[in-house]
Amino acid sequence: MTFLLSRLPGRAQRRPGEPWGPATGWLAAVAALAVTVTGLAALLMALAVVHTLDPAGGLALPTSAELAGQLWLLAQGAEIGLPSGPLRIAPLLLTLGIAGGLSAAGRSVVALRNLHTAREVGGVLALLAAVHTVVTAALAAVLSSSAASIGVLRPALGALVLALVAGGLGVLRESGLRSELLDRFPGPGPALARAVLAGVLWLAACCTAVVAVALADDVRAVAALTTGLGGASAGAAGQVGLSLLLLPNATAAVVGLAAGPGFLVGAGTFVSAGAVTLGSVPALPLVAALPDTQAVPLLAFLAQALPAVAGLAAGTSLGRRMGDTDGGALTAGLWGVVTGVGVGVVSGLCVLVAGGRLGDAGLAEVGAPALATGLAVAAQAGIAAALAAALTRWRSRG
Repeated sequence: MTFLLSRLPGRAQRRPGEPWGPATGWLAAVAALAVTVTGLAALLMALAVVHTLDPAGGLALPTSAELAGQLWLLAQGAEIGLPSGPLRIAPLLLTLGIAGGLSAAGRSVVALRNLHTAREVGGVLALLAAVHTVVTAALAAVLSSSAASIGVLRPALGALVLALVAGGLGVLRESGLRSELLDRFPGPGPALARAVLAGVLWLAACCTAVVAVALADDVRAVAALTTGLGGASAGAAGQVGLSLLLLPNATAAVVGLAAGPGFLVGAGTFVSAGAVTLGSVPALPLVAALPDTQAVPLLAFLAQALPAVAGLAAGTSLGRRMGDTDGGALTAGLWGVVTGVGVGVVSGLCVLVAGGRLGDAGLAEVGAPALATGLAVAAQAGIAAALAAALTRWRSRG
């Protein structure tokens, strides 16, 4: 992204004190547009590869372009009205890719124009978010049809929030304003933020490992679902690709399992550490990770320790990063509780975004309950983080 922007007019670095100017605004607008163009081109190329694997069973170019656009909109919160019912589930791997592109775009503009003040950085972020939102809304309006109706409001709001969060993190980091902002918060602001991030990443990594172990335990089912479309190369590649895009959604569902509330895959399938109910599910390789019987698997019991593991990681990170003036072990323990609550809040938001619906009938609800999951993770991680932070702080000052 930085290389592409460096080729555009206005690439010279701006001297401190020089007015913000229209060159910076045009650069921010082009950077935002480049994220959508690059992302849609990458999706279209991937679908073209699928078509190459099986020319007879693959999709034609116009259909592939429409599907790429629909995936792009779904990743930003769109709901597609199909004859079978509304489709509303964000492929979170694609969402993370869009967020990474927006963050890189914001960082590139700030770096190329040498911006450091809050007003300048805020102007870049506002333009980035506005252009990305307008482009996404226009794409939703173009792709909406009688066979697949797409409302403009949901993807526009999703694009706006995604651009503000991802782009904001990017411009704050590149401009150096992130540390100043964190220092304004009472207590060990930077250490607290890094500790929450460490806890969330540990929880995500452990839950992804649970999905991987469950898939490895039932390789035959994975192979059967992968080749379920008569062995066609295009169908198999498409199913594997869609499963990869939905892998973070499965990770978020396991967070619900680990926290206690469990997760749903439609009205007939419920998995928790206390009960398992099986029903009809989509024929994707990823669903092979579900239990084969009504018995609760051992892996579900072991997964209940993961919120505490995330809390221990967050508390240890907090205790190590606290400064000399941030207090002793007791203070670290209290901030550890706050850290654990932060892990629970972020986890609940991730679970909320990962859920959705796949129609009106038996798959009208997919995912874990966000509020119950967030509260459960916050309670378990908070206790563990308090103990870990206090112990780590005591040992570091010992």
